[in-house]
Amino acid sequence: MARTPTHLLSPADQERRRGLRVMKAVALGALIFMAVLFTIAFAFQQQVPWLAYVRAAAEGGMVGALADWFAVTALFRHPLGVPIPHTAIIPRRKDEIGRNLGEFVETEFLRGDVVRTKLEATAISARLGEWLAEPEHAERVASEASLMASRILEALSDDDVQSVIEDLAREHLIAPEWGPPLGEWLERVIASGAHHGAVDLGVDSIETWIANNHEAFTGLVSRRLPSWVPSLAHRLVDDTVYREALSFVRAVQADPEHPARHAIDAYLTRLSDNLRHDPATIGRLEDAKSSVFDSPRVRELAAEAWNTAKAGLITSLDDPESPLRRRATRALSEIGTRLQTDAALQRRVDTWVTDAAVFLVDRYRSDIASIITDTVEKWDADETTEKIELMVGRDLQYIRLNGTIIGALAGLVIYTVAHAVLG
Repeated sequence: MARTPTHLLSPADQERRRGLRVMKAVALGALIFMAVLFTIAFAFQQQVPWLAYVRAAAEGGMVGALADWFAVTALFRHPLGVPIPHTAIIPRRKDEIGRNLGEFVETEFLRGDVVRTKLEATAISARLGEWLAEPEHAERVASEASLMASRILEALSDDDVQSVIEDLAREHLIAPEWGPPLGEWLERVIASGAHHGAVDLGVDSIETWIANNHEAFTGLVSRRLPSWVPSLAHRLVDDTVYREALSFVRAVQADPEHPARHAIDAYLTRLSDNLRHDPATIGRLEDAKSSVFDSPRVRELAAEAWNTAKAGLITSLDDPESPLRRRATRALSEIGTRLQTDAALQRRVDTWVTDAAVFLVDRYRSDIASIITDTVEKWDADETTEKIELMVGRDLQYIRLNGTIIGALAGLVIYTVAHAVLG
């Protein structure tokens, strides 16, 4: 198996590789020590009888060391390169290991009851509130959210947005008939007398305009008089018309029961009824609506409004000192303070977060667990084996070392018992 060059490993993996090499050397040193001890004891046990015990211990230690070396090596590769069955387990069964790991995570961790128990024991909202209450944290959240929103706005196609707006407006604003709903709304306004304020405003505005525009009445009627009528009569007629108009408006202004007001009420009542039931009135309103919204100028204004709003939002989002960013930061800080002190809000937020997490886990736990399976399947077998060996290989070398010691003790015990029993 090709090894990844050291300079391509992360600092943590480089440190793990160094530790693994040290432990491999220690385990190999223990095996060599047992082999040397066995050689010496085997050579001199006839002259020194007690060396037979040393030989038995060394022999057992070598067997234990070799057996555990084989077992540890078989996890990652074929021992000595020989393709012995049931060796190189990790690279050969990588995909199966990934599936089993994903299934284990799905069945043991991604369960609604497990997630609910953990979240209910965690003061989520209180911790979040404590964190958000810090001005620098609130500012950081506002900054990150503003950056994300700004990039989304920049990525949006203006033509696509305008098309969406136009489609939504056409579906929800233009396509439905305006007449009947508008007629019902007008009927309720008339029944409640809410239109009287608008009538008063209109009458007041007319009175103010007439009082300040006497010259607008000059020649209004007199220019239609015969040419032989004296100019003095012209002025008299115009002044009379002006005074009568002003007097009429002031009378309407002063009298809540003036016939003109009743005439307006009657007109609005007829208009309300026609908007609801008269096809001709409804048709004229629909034609007017279509002509307005289908006007190229209206579409241009909509496009200009979107472009202006977009540019203004991006500018405000990118400027840390903009009122929008400051208000967002202040609002986040206030939310944090409330989450710290408002017990009812804490319960609502905790319940919402817990229910949402449980719903997501119950609904999508298979999809979440499949991330593990799919990711492991995409890994290269040699690279996967090396990474796993770097993570756990150092601890596995202790198995070799322990096997050497346990084997030596077992060999010594077996030889001692056999010698004591059989002589």
